[in-house]
Amino acid sequence: MALELALREYMDIPVVTRVYITACVVTTLAVQLDIVAPFDLYFNPWLIISKFQVWRILTCFCFFGTVGFSFFFNMLFTFRYCRMLEENFYAYRTADFLALFLYGGTLMLIMGCFVHLLFLGQALTIMLVYIWSRRNPHVRLNFFGLITFNAPYLPWVLFTFSVILGSSFMVDFVGIACGHFYYFMEDVFPYQPGGFKVLITPRFLYVHL
Repeated sequence: MALELALREYMDIPVVTRVYITACVVTTLAVQLDIVAPFDLYFNPWLIISKFQVWRILTCFCFFGTVGFSFFFNMLFTFRYCRMLEENFYAYRTADFLALFLYGGTLMLIMGCFVHLLFLGQALTIMLVYIWSRRNPHVRLNFFGLITFNAPYLPWVLFTFSVILGSSFMVDFVGIACGHFYYFMEDVFPYQPGGFKVLITPRFLYVHL
């Protein structure tokens, strides 16, 4: 009975969120069990091009480090904001939500070539948080019971938190930059005088979803 309930809850998670979170958990467990090494997962343009290790394009988004506080913290934020975006803004628009991942992920990979980021999962999380926060400007949030602020400040609070903890701030910065790019091109520019929709969802996504 408990297993059926858990399975039902799992299947109730929107499909893109469900698949991505599952991929992250499976990848982390594979590393934890020494089935695969992080060395085989990180983003390396040279290995992708010269050795045809194309899986790195995806795996660099799915590994958040070994099981620990950082992993659970990232999974919590990724699950929460990815799910809220998918349910509230992309309900019955799976192709459009995948296009968000496609455009954002592509931009992160390009930026990753220049700032030498090995893993981009945290940047993707920050991007999702940024987009959600800009679309919910009047929502009030409380961060660990310490401070209360409007949603658009959340990415910058997380950025500051990363700096305080000594983490690489560049990962968060890339996520914020990609999130702003998507938000501006999707929610701002098309509605300006003379504006038009730039980020068109590829037709093949509609065909297969």
